[in-house]
Amino acid sequence: MNSGVRGPGNLPLELDAFVGRSAELTGLARALAEARLVTVTGPGGVGKSRLAARAAGLAAPRDGVWRVELAAVRDPEFVVYAVVEALGLTDHTTRPPRETLLTGLAGRELLLVLDGFEHLVDACAALVGALLRKLPGLRVLGVGRRPLGVAGERRVPLAPLTENEAVALLRVRAALAGAVPDDDPALRELCRRLEGIPLAVELAAGRLGTLTPERLLERLDDRFRLLTGDGRDALPRHRTLRTAIGWSHELCAPGERLLWSRLSVFAGTFDLEAVEYVCSGDGLHADDVLDTLSPLLAQSVVSREETPAGTRYRMLDTIREYGAGWLEAAGDAPRLRRRHRDWYLGLATWCELDWFSPRQAEVAARVDAELPNLRWALEHCLAEPDDAHLALYLSGSLWFSWVGCGRLAEGRRWLERSLELPVEDAGHEQARLKALWVLGHVAILQGDRVPALAALQECREEAGRLASATATAYAEHRSGCLALVCDDMPRAETLLRGALERYQEIGELNSNVLMGQVELAMTRAFQGDLAEAVRLCEDVRRVCEDHGERWTRAYALYVLGYAAWGEGDLTGARTLLADALTTAHAFHDLLGTVLAVELLALVTAAEGDPGEAAVLQGAAAGMWPAVGLPLFGSAHYNRPHERCEALSRARLGDERYAECVRLGERLDRETAVARALERCPARSPELPGAPRGTLRHAGRAEPGTHKPAASPTRKGGETAG
Repeated sequence: MNSGVRGPGNLPLELDAFVGRSAELTGLARALAEARLVTVTGPGGVGKSRLAARAAGLAAPRDGVWRVELAAVRDPEFVVYAVVEALGLTDHTTRPPRETLLTGLAGRELLLVLDGFEHLVDACAALVGALLRKLPGLRVLGVGRRPLGVAGERRVPLAPLTENEAVALLRVRAALAGAVPDDDPALRELCRRLEGIPLAVELAAGRLGTLTPERLLERLDDRFRLLTGDGRDALPRHRTLRTAIGWSHELCAPGERLLWSRLSVFAGTFDLEAVEYVCSGDGLHADDVLDTLSPLLAQSVVSREETPAGTRYRMLDTIREYGAGWLEAAGDAPRLRRRHRDWYLGLATWCELDWFSPRQAEVAARVDAELPNLRWALEHCLAEPDDAHLALYLSGSLWFSWVGCGRLAEGRRWLERSLELPVEDAGHEQARLKALWVLGHVAILQGDRVPALAALQECREEAGRLASATATAYAEHRSGCLALVCDDMPRAETLLRGALERYQEIGELNSNVLMGQVELAMTRAFQGDLAEAVRLCEDVRRVCEDHGERWTRAYALYVLGYAAWGEGDLTGARTLLADALTTAHAFHDLLGTVLAVELLALVTAAEGDPGEAAVLQGAAAGMWPAVGLPLFGSAHYNRPHERCEALSRARLGDERYAECVRLGERLDRETAVARALERCPARSPELPGAPRGTLRHAGRAEPGTHKPAASPTRKGGETAG
């Protein structure tokens, strides 16, 4: 398993001048070796995240180190979703996310770093306690301003830097800013006045390019005197940090202070385009945002990160809180939150449109990076009575992320919460209809057929009443999908053909529409008409390649691979299925992944390697609990599995077959996918900027045998319904 550790939230790792702290690092490493729950506590800005990241980097658990950033999570209910997301534990079932964690981490040895939990301490304490009781291989490193209060917790309070360490940090950080100050009395006095708090020291270092240490000290002393009278009495440490931040704030130009306060509206990371829209206006022109942001970067108020989604920016939570206070005091917070909401509504619209394009992988990476802000926008919509229709619109527009990128459980929660709200304005009924059919689709993929049927029936009835041809088509389509997994092939074929005709009548063309054609091809293949299935999927393949679409294309390749196997073309089947598997895994589409592995197992058995085929069947069996009912409980989907098992058992014998299956069941998903692709011919390259977890090479154990858009569109665009 790849390590999930990244640089601490306040600084990119390459700029993180880790100075001193050797004794603290040794002590924390020792505590991690001795206790299963260790919490680093201390005031904001003291360097907790940085020290925890270093200590975690020294740990070597078998299954890696994973970091969960919780500062951007506002709702305690979504703590567990954030942990599931960070661990890459895709789950398509209806089981609670806590159960997903318990199942996904069973038998693993890893270190989980929970950073910035102090505003969610009750939810985090309950989750950590439950995980530690059930998972003996789990260790947790908490990072916060207060302890979790869980039994067995080892607390490691972190004090500020010593004077020598603070001076060393100041000089190193100043050098990065282009200044090289001498180690003189003024510099040491400055560090003493800042009490060795790393964040305060770094803020001061950002000013040494323009002010001398003596001048900085004078400005700082002036601010201390406002609080202590003579400037010499001791201040509580949290007031020292706030004073240092306030002093840095005062040294900013008016436009920089304005931008600082407005940036506090973001959750997690953000990009320049978002800043230019959300933070501009009323004293700050969009064209001036970059020039105003640059000094904040130089002063360590904002940090910069390079991610698969491009260049992004971040504010340390302590600095963000200070800016949020100024935003509230100015009375501008409600307006900025609305602008934030509007930007992310537009972003979701743009991403839905661009999902049906060559930028599909870029969209997946972008949504992955923007999840904290999208969640914040959804929470804002749910909290405002007049914004209920916007919650419906946003949760429905993100269908591609819920369905295509492995977030079914979270998506269903947002959809259900949105649908619980009353929508007074009749003009917003289309948003509700879309949320209903998206909910039905999600429930089908989770194997939850009764709620799926209820949502789709309500959608069809309301769509008929409102004469909404688009919603009628989508509800009919997803009803056909439900019939498909229930093995009612005649009904599935009738509904899917009807939906495709409706799509053609209204000019709808997108990934959903093409998926309907793939599902129709499955009904034909399962009824023995491979020629028609091939014709339908070759047409889908052509259209997808014309538009650069890869997600639906992967399912078309799966059906083509099934047909190639049925016609005895094992080489062709393996090539098609390898391509499908690579794409599905890159998108974290667990259903597409496990279906391809199942069929590759059959191809492997037909090629004469029953042991490896049994290993792949075991690997698929290990994935199905996170998908739902194995092979949907469908006799049609199960036939290739039964054929593979029969071939392998006949050649291996029952005992050896069971041994190979058990070997496959022990493989993690990354290793299983790498193994399934090992003997495949050259395949499509991995998607650039693929979301969360990318495929890595894993050794094989021998089994003993061989831009925000304007408004939704229905005509040829990707905005569905």
